[in-house]
Amino acid sequence: MNHLKRAVSSRQTTQLWQSGSMILGGAALAVGVLLTTPSSATAQAAYGSYVGAGVAVGLTDGAPGEPERTSGVIAARYKFLKLPVSVRAQALIGKRTTLVPTISYDLPINWRTDVYLGVGAAVPLDDDRTTPLGNKTSFAIQPGIDYVLPNSQAVIFGNAVIAFDAYRQGGNTAASLQAGVGLRF
Repeated sequence: MNHLKRAVSSRQTTQLWQSGSMILGGAALAVGVLLTTPSSATAQAAYGSYVGAGVAVGLTDGAPGEPERTSGVIAARYKFLKLPVSVRAQALIGKRTTLVPTISYDLPINWRTDVYLGVGAAVPLDDDRTTPLGNKTSFAIQPGIDYVLPNSQAVIFGNAVIAFDAYRQGGNTAASLQAGVGLRF
């Protein structure tokens, strides 16, 4: 029994380090982009709301029987033009579905690029079935980037979602990466 407790404790410690590393890595990436990308004093946020589709890849798993998953993603962003704030929603879809509604603070890098940090929730719709973001409703943060392709209405988006206490059995943190292409409206 002691051996089992040590194995579980070791696994939880490893997952905690992995989750912390992902959060710090995302923050470092955002800071690196900010520091290395030249920006104008008059840079505006990349205008436009969009709807898009792509892929979501789960990076973590919970207890045995709660593996990471891969799914499709449908993403939407509604941009408030006078505020650096957007309402975002993602549906990670496949055999199992999770909704991720967030409100984000958008920081313009240049005329075509925004980085953002959103807060919200990860809400799995299938009871006890594991998704890329676990199997339990949880608080989530969402760092990401939007890039508007020149001379088009297309947007390339990428983000991570970190959902805290997202697994029923282990209570571990879940994380996934999403990327795709959207169409501005």
